[in-house]
Amino acid sequence: MPSARTDKPPRAWQRMLSGRRLNLLDPSPLDVEISDIAHGLARVARWNGQTYGDHAFSVAEHSLVVEDIALKLKPDLPPHWRLAVLLHDAPEYVIGDMISPFKAVIGEAYKAVETRLQGAIHVRFGLPAEIPQTVKKLAKRADIICAYFEAVELAGFDDDEAGKIFGRPRGFSVNGDGKLRYGLKPQPVARAEELFMKRFEEIEALREAGNKPKSRHANG
Repeated sequence: MPSARTDKPPRAWQRMLSGRRLNLLDPSPLDVEISDIAHGLARVARWNGQTYGDHAFSVAEHSLVVEDIALKLKPDLPPHWRLAVLLHDAPEYVIGDMISPFKAVIGEAYKAVETRLQGAIHVRFGLPAEIPQTVKKLAKRADIICAYFEAVELAGFDDDEAGKIFGRPRGFSVNGDGKLRYGLKPQPVARAEELFMKRFEEIEALREAGNKPKSRHANG
């Protein structure tokens, strides 16, 4: 006999280790947890894992470097925008890190899901769903600089090829051999997760300190 038809829509949520169920089509900020983000990003490999070393270079590590570069580019970047930069690839804890050529093949469907997830993540951590263009541009610039260093240090690109694709970063020191290097060292998964959580907590502490009311002197 033919199987009974079902009109139930396909499952669009993923169960996280925190116990949350995050709906990819309609993500709620209430279902976003930083522990899930750190855990997931530490296990997602950049460059589809095509990097040198005993460990993959994770999106968690990439996010830390991008935030660090953004701070070098703009030392007075406020903590809340530092957090936005740290979380610039946070949706990938759910949807993975698709390489740019594959994103181009998929088109707008991927971007729509990514945008909804990013908005929910921002709101969960007290950021506007849509961050200012100036912050987006800063994050993008830092992201491209990081991609250059990843390409030449980890992914087998030579300097000329990486320079043509990503541009040569300006304002960064060169080694004795005249080559630009950042010193990237892929970390074990547990360490990458730990470092990501530590940076998040450091930035949150700065945000909290900045939001505290200033003390008032008795004669003031």
